[in-house]
Amino acid sequence: MRLMRLKWPAAAFVLLCATLAPNKVASAGYGPNDLIPRKVIFGNPDRTAPMISPDGSQIAFTAAVDGVMNIWVGPSDKFEAAKPVTQEKQRPIQKFWWARNGTHLLYSQDQRGDENYHIYAVDLRTATTKDLTPYKGVRAELIEISYKRPDEILVGLNNRDPRWHDAWIINVVTGAAKLVQKNDGFAMQFADADLNVRIAAKPKPGGGQDYLHREGNRWKPLFTVPGDDSLTTEPLSFAPGGNAIYLIDSRGRDKSALTRFDLQTMKSTIIGESDQADVKEAIQDPVTWEVQAYASEYDRMNWKAVKPALKADIEYLDKQVTGYWAVLSQSKDASLWTVWIDNTGEPIKFGLYDRKKRSLKVLFGARPNLEGTPLPKMHPRIIKSRDGLSLVSYLTLPPQSDPDGDGVPDKPVPMVLNVHGGPWWRDSFAYSPPAAWLANRGYAVLSVNFRGSTGFGKSFVNAGDKEWAGKMHDDLIDAVDWAIAERIAKKDKVAIMGGSYGGYATLVGLTFTPEKFACGVDIVGPSNLKTMLTNTPAYWASFLDQFKRRVGDPSTAEGRKLLKDRSPLYRAAKIRRPLLIGQGANDPRVKQAEADQIVAVMNRKRLPVTYALYADEGHGFARPENRLSFNAISEAFLGQCLGGRIEPIGDDFEGSSVAVPAGKEHIKGLKEALTNP
Repeated sequence: MRLMRLKWPAAAFVLLCATLAPNKVASAGYGPNDLIPRKVIFGNPDRTAPMISPDGSQIAFTAAVDGVMNIWVGPSDKFEAAKPVTQEKQRPIQKFWWARNGTHLLYSQDQRGDENYHIYAVDLRTATTKDLTPYKGVRAELIEISYKRPDEILVGLNNRDPRWHDAWIINVVTGAAKLVQKNDGFAMQFADADLNVRIAAKPKPGGGQDYLHREGNRWKPLFTVPGDDSLTTEPLSFAPGGNAIYLIDSRGRDKSALTRFDLQTMKSTIIGESDQADVKEAIQDPVTWEVQAYASEYDRMNWKAVKPALKADIEYLDKQVTGYWAVLSQSKDASLWTVWIDNTGEPIKFGLYDRKKRSLKVLFGARPNLEGTPLPKMHPRIIKSRDGLSLVSYLTLPPQSDPDGDGVPDKPVPMVLNVHGGPWWRDSFAYSPPAAWLANRGYAVLSVNFRGSTGFGKSFVNAGDKEWAGKMHDDLIDAVDWAIAERIAKKDKVAIMGGSYGGYATLVGLTFTPEKFACGVDIVGPSNLKTMLTNTPAYWASFLDQFKRRVGDPSTAEGRKLLKDRSPLYRAAKIRRPLLIGQGANDPRVKQAEADQIVAVMNRKRLPVTYALYADEGHGFARPENRLSFNAISEAFLGQCLGGRIEPIGDDFEGSSVAVPAGKEHIKGLKEALTNP
């Protein structure tokens, strides 16, 4: 993970990854109690993620071509003239950016979910696409781009050693590549505006990192980040002139501050901070990289100006957007921004902000078919854990259950506890397609930032160390008990669901507290922590000390015992409630064996489990047809369990690779849908 200039908002990435599906549903006037079709909520956005060209004359965005999200480009002031410039046929393009020369677009793409991403360059002058990293089984990672070398990018490639990414300069016009820095065990490499790798971090036992500074051809010690600070401290970029770096830094404090570290005097200066939360991201000058503003997020995002010139911009955007906003891209002269607009209870919109005119023009809504639908509002809530921690949480209610909009239903309703992945991640006050969908079906949705979540200071994230299925799970139970005590949730009608760590939390919920939840939906969650940690991708080598510190060490007897004790697999016989599992066959992080193991035990014990497997997916479901099919299964499953409203599966399996190796008989209509996709 690296904080990038104008970092793509977490909510944006989740939206693009989590809501792609074939879509052409006519817009309709929906009443407050009407069922919103899944294809309206989870279908392909009409258009999304606008990125301004360096000269400001063009905007690139993604939109579907034959049902697959591709990149389109058009004049900034004439969207109807936009045309597609990529030809992806299978998997949606989820991340792209402008090359600094303004003549090329770049995007990353993997195959069938294997996460061996290639970087492609699209020449807008010739309408041709070139694979810049054409190596089989190799993962490409963008390290840096800069206006000082507009035709080139710095890319990490693990083609020499699968564990470590060497730094290569690649010309986006010709495709010529040159190795510039071998990686001899670096976890991270940071480059200056000339694309010279000058800072690197080496992992330390205990989860910390030693940072090094290259002077000439020699690496010299710079500073050490202890294990306690390893998830809350990292470089952001070089500062103008290259003699200092910007850091998000928690050393000597609890909440990460934005600092400037002088490479000559070795002294830090605080630029921005918050008493409640870590500094999360920054807006920087696109050419010099000077920090202009920064944001922290406790229960809501809060932007603050560093440079006086941006104070008026932030004040203006805060007035125009009642919810959450973030900058997606800037023109080279920083006069034009594309902006993410997220107002609670409304579908996502994107705008073009003209700093000179101080005007915000809405470019387009991501989902026009959602305009006018009864989308629920999200309510921030601070829930106390049993040992006194403040758990920043978000509650979404069925609109009909809360007519006065105060975030308290007239009477308790069925509830879904939706657990975020990571676990070193966080839920935010931002539009959530799953929350909108589930609330429309009649469920309260509660998302909890349990200990171990990031953004709330190092003591909060470190409180999750070796607490998988321990105090991290206690936090989730405390949140459920709060919802029951507040007469939000029905005690016997609470489901748990989530992806990745959230999938693991689901399995923990059904095995460690088998009477607490009515059912669970696990998406790509590990069932056996030992096998998960011994089967990680080779390029996770630099992060293994973090896992040993924060989850458990599979190389020691004590660690193996802890991992076994905290693994749902060994408690599978305790499961009493129905379980639905979704898994990608090519998942490099949580291998298919994690699902296979627990399904096998449950089948032997004749316990109720339904297992949906996708042959062309990895860690989650990127292909639109697959995500829509799994949501259809989940909706039928939750309807049987909690009694909520169900839209029939209909044709939602069309084009999907879904297979159900076990338990199709447990969900009404599933056998028939599989027989007639």
